[in-house]
Formats: sequence, structure tokens, C-alpha cells
Amino acid sequence: MKLVSWNVNGIRACVKKGFLDFFHETDADIFCIQESKLQEGQISLELESYHQYWNYAERKGYSGTAVFTKEKPLSISYGIGEEESEPEGRSITLEFEKFFLLNVYTPNSKRDLTRLADRLNWEERVRSYIKELDAVKPVIYCGDLNVAHNEIDLRNPKSNDGNSGFTQQERDKMTLLLEEGFIDSFRHLYPERDQSYTWWSYMSKVRERNIGWRIDYFIVSERLKGTLTDAGMHTDTLGSDHCPVFLDLDI
Repeated sequence: MKLVSWNVNGIRACVKKGFLDFFHETDADIFCIQESKLQEGQISLELESYHQYWNYAERKGYSGTAVFTKEKPLSISYGIGEEESEPEGRSITLEFEKFFLLNVYTPNSKRDLTRLADRLNWEERVRSYIKELDAVKPVIYCGDLNVAHNEIDLRNPKSNDGNSGFTQQERDKMTLLLEEGFIDSFRHLYPERDQSYTWWSYMSKVRERNIGWRIDYFIVSERLKGTLTDAGMHTDTLGSDHCPVFLDLDI
């Protein structure tokens, strides 16, 4: 089984830059996107053989997630178990026979860290929600998680220490999740592989020089460890400031 996740930074713009070519060439069983940046009816994707599930943000041109899957899920839910509405469209959960899939676009704590407290609260809610799912069946948790977990996960850790996406608080939340029965699939398979990034600034020549961050993940329940066959990133695929990441499972 092949899964792909991609922060497309606007699906309409990404389609104009080759999204559909990559989508069909990849032929994933499940394909997740983040930052769709549209409302219902603003795009029609002809994805033969795929079921489509969208979570739109209330704010126009902002956030949003979607999942395209060949197999019809047993159930679909939106949000992370909260009772209130989810106005930013940041998550979708699909239940399959052998696992739950949770696709998430994690809130950015902002450059000046004014949203850090909200971000940390979000992390607590997500962790609690994932553990509830995991008590039922294994979880595959993917998306733009907006954190470089360790120094190996970004090009310039020293100069970015304390910056949004690399604060100790955000990193600690990731550590806590992993300590509670989950694994970072890419880092599990390739613990020492450096310069493997999924996001680059739009500043001139940054991507060409590979000055990036690894902030897009597939995190899985530890009991799925034996099913992992490969994980990585399609760094040569353009169309967004992120590249797609993938997970191959024998499940």
C-alpha cells in the first residue's frame, strides 16, 4: 500500500503546476493534501477510481485538507474530536478495516510566536485524540505538522533555535507523542539520513541550495513498525513550497 501526503499551498495553483501529472504517475492508494485553500465548488478534480473527502476552512483561500482514496472508508470524521466546529478545516479522519488515517494541517505558531499557546493546546488535543483512536486500531497520522523535530531535520538548526517550528516546546510535543507508542516512519527507517527536507522558503535559490526543513511526516502506531517497507520525499516534485512525502506499507 502506498500513501502520499503533500501540502500543496493552494490546490488550484498546484494543479496549474503539474499536480495531476504527479498524482496519476504516483498511483497512490491514499493521497492526502493540506492547504487546499478553497471552498466547496471552486474546483472539480476528475480522479477516476478515487473517493474524495474535503474539509474546507470557513475563511476563503485559507487552510483546508482533503483525502483521495481508492478504497472507500468505513467512516469519515472532521476535526479532532472537539465538540465545537472546526473553522479552519485542518483535519480529516478516515477509518479503514485495519487502521485509522488522520490527515492534518497543524497550525503555525507564527513568526512572532503569538500563536504558540494555541499551537501547544492543539498538540495536546491531537495527542489525546490519536491515543483514543489507537486504543481501537492502529493509526497512520500524516500531514504538514509544522515542526522540525531534531537538528538533523533542518539545514540551519543553530540559527533557527527558538523560531516558529523549531521551538523547544513544539519539539517536546513531538517527542511526547513518539514516546507514547508512535514512530516517525522516515526517521525510523533512515535514522542518520540528513539533508532530507520537505519544505523550503520561497527566497531566492533556497530550494536549489537545499536549505530546507523536514516538517511533513507519516507517523504510525508502533505496532505497524513491521509493515513499513519505505518512506521518503519526492524532492524533485515542484508545484508548492513543500514536496510530497510518501509511505509504503505491507498491510
